[in-house]
Amino acid sequence: MMRTWILPALFALCGLFVATGLVLSGSPGEAAALLLMFVLLAGMHSSLVFPRSMSAPEAQRRSAVDGRPIVYWRPGCKYCLRLRFRLGRRARELHWVNIWQDPDGAAAVRAVNEGNETVPTVVVAGRSHTNPEPSWVREQLPSST
Repeated sequence: MMRTWILPALFALCGLFVATGLVLSGSPGEAAALLLMFVLLAGMHSSLVFPRSMSAPEAQRRSAVDGRPIVYWRPGCKYCLRLRFRLGRRARELHWVNIWQDPDGAAAVRAVNEGNETVPTVVVAGRSHTNPEPSWVREQLPSST
């Protein structure tokens, strides 16, 4: 759980440090703009921008029932961020598993990626796809009628 927040915390602390220096040198406007940028970076690299994660067994159970894909991801992964943002609102229709919070999820990813924790790994109908195109993932979602 701790490593999930290391990168966002570093962004926030760096922003605070830089902003403090700019305020002390007489540039409060610049300090506010840079602090905002660092806070946004911290937010983007946190778990907050992703739909709520669940355990791998729960995701597998739900996927078997509703046929929706499972996405194994981790905070700070630029490819996971790309997938999340390109899916937009439809991202909530997937089952998300944070491999840094779920050892079973991490083991599932290692099992299909030659021992590596390569994410995002998307499982559709029992088949794993490592770092697939967001448009392809969107096509795998059930039609919304």
